[in-house]
Amino acid sequence: MPREDENAAVDTAAEIRGWCLGTLPDGWFAGPPEVTVDREEITVVGQLPPVPGESADGGESADAGEAGKAEADAIAAGRSRRFREETREARIGIAREAERRFGRRVSWGVVTEGRKVMFTTLSVPVMTRLRQPERRVLDTLVEAGVARSRSDALAWCVRLVGEHEDSWLSALRDVLRQVEQVRAEGPARDQR
Repeated sequence: MPREDENAAVDTAAEIRGWCLGTLPDGWFAGPPEVTVDREEITVVGQLPPVPGESADGGESADAGEAGKAEADAIAAGRSRRFREETREARIGIAREAERRFGRRVSWGVVTEGRKVMFTTLSVPVMTRLRQPERRVLDTLVEAGVARSRSDALAWCVRLVGEHEDSWLSALRDVLRQVEQVRAEGPARDQR
């Protein structure tokens, strides 16, 4: 992308973030929300204020166990659902205005009790051409049962690229080679 197009994209993203931060009603979130912008979508994710009388970590202690986790999950689900319903009309109005102004869809989410809950997100098809080494990465994930399809594998890779390195994929390929070797060394199949 030429340099002035890059600057225009940065200016537009900053303008969109500023517009969102200035437009959102006070009191919705416990601080400024995270506003993420790409070519198709604006995502607004805000931290809900803590439940009165609860600790900042959602009331969970180190020994809370499964019951504590289940309770915290239920609290997060209930609080996010309540926020979603109570703010629906205003969120729709803000989204419509942003879509008209910036030509992008708006997605919403909250963080509550340490859990992120997305209400609306945009799923955009992305067309790409991959050479054999890239296709092999996707096929390895499909063959290993990590993903259902190449499309699923590509989405998985994109989500986790920051968390995993090439060494993980190499280890997965080594294990698959070992599985193939064990299969080949096994008893011969009846060829009837």
